[in-house]
Amino acid sequence: MKTKLLVCLLLTAGCVTQGKYDDLNAQKQKEIKALSDELGGTKKSLAETQQALKAEQEKSQKHSSQAKDLDAKLSGVMKDKSQLQASVDEMRTALEELGKRKAQADSRVSEFKSLLDKFKSLIDSGKLKVKIVDGRMVVILASDILFPSGSAKLSKEGLEAISEVGKTLASIAGKKFQIEGHTDNIPIKTSQYPSNWNLAAERSITVLKTMIEAGMPTDRISAASFADSKPSQSNETKEGRSANRRIEIVVVPDLSTLPGFEELNKASAGG
Repeated sequence: MKTKLLVCLLLTAGCVTQGKYDDLNAQKQKEIKALSDELGGTKKSLAETQQALKAEQEKSQKHSSQAKDLDAKLSGVMKDKSQLQASVDEMRTALEELGKRKAQADSRVSEFKSLLDKFKSLIDSGKLKVKIVDGRMVVILASDILFPSGSAKLSKEGLEAISEVGKTLASIAGKKFQIEGHTDNIPIKTSQYPSNWNLAAERSITVLKTMIEAGMPTDRISAASFADSKPSQSNETKEGRSANRRIEIVVVPDLSTLPGFEELNKASAGG
């Protein structure tokens, strides 16, 4: 009984009433719930922000990867372009070189045809031939027509033929010539001509002098002896030996027109 009375007195004399307490407690719970809801919204917003940032990061990484791929492709394209340009330059150089060689070949063919035309009458009469030998244009005259056997003195017919040849070759501007004496392999041994070398040399010198007298400038002509070292046919037959006894007048090639001459000239000057 005393206890109930004490509780009643406390409730009556205390700070708040039960109703007030309940109202405050309800208000507190409401605030807690509002804070909880706000915190939940904040967490959700933060999660969405993190997800958006992750998506942006993945997108950025994808763009970075695409940029690297584009850079690699661009580098490959530039490399291919450089290689293609180098190939085009090489092809252009090769075509230019081919054009030069074709022009040189055409020029040599034209010169050869011109030489044939100039000597047509002598060719038709069988006194000489014009051939390409070892890449050189050569006027070939049989020694049997030019010289008596074992002699280096021109016959009358030989003198006329060499004089005509000399005049014709002298009219070809800018060309130099070498007269080459050849014999068969039958050795000669006389006081005047101790060997085939001597006979071939004397015959080529005789032809040289005759051509100079016909108008050939001395700085455009030279003489050489080959004896029997360069047969044109086999010496086993009479016909072959006859063909090997010959005078060849070689049109000396102009080295300055040949491919690589400039490089060769520079190398020679540098040495």
